[in-house]
Amino acid sequence: MKTFILMTKLAPEVASQMKNRQRIGRAWLDQVKEKCPEVKFLAHYGLLGTYDFIDIYEAPDEESAAKVSMISRANGAASAESWTAIPYKRIVELAEEI
Repeated sequence: MKTFILMTKLAPEVASQMKNRQRIGRAWLDQVKEKCPEVKFLAHYGLLGTYDFIDIYEAPDEESAAKVSMISRANGAASAESWTAIPYKRIVELAEEI
């Protein structure tokens, strides 16, 4: 499994519904679990900055990660980016090959 980082910025109309955040978030997670059962979430954090949420998850491939981003966009995210995450130890190994 590959590790991905999902960076989410909510659309203003969704961001203004913070009292419903738990219900909206649960509906999103249920849809991801239904459409992408192979995806495993490792961590979820709310942010105070450019993005509203960061999720760290594992997926078998980039196509599965793309589906997670698309589901986020379909559920009120103004932007949802899935980034590939490479373990630091592997980055060091790659640097030694240069």
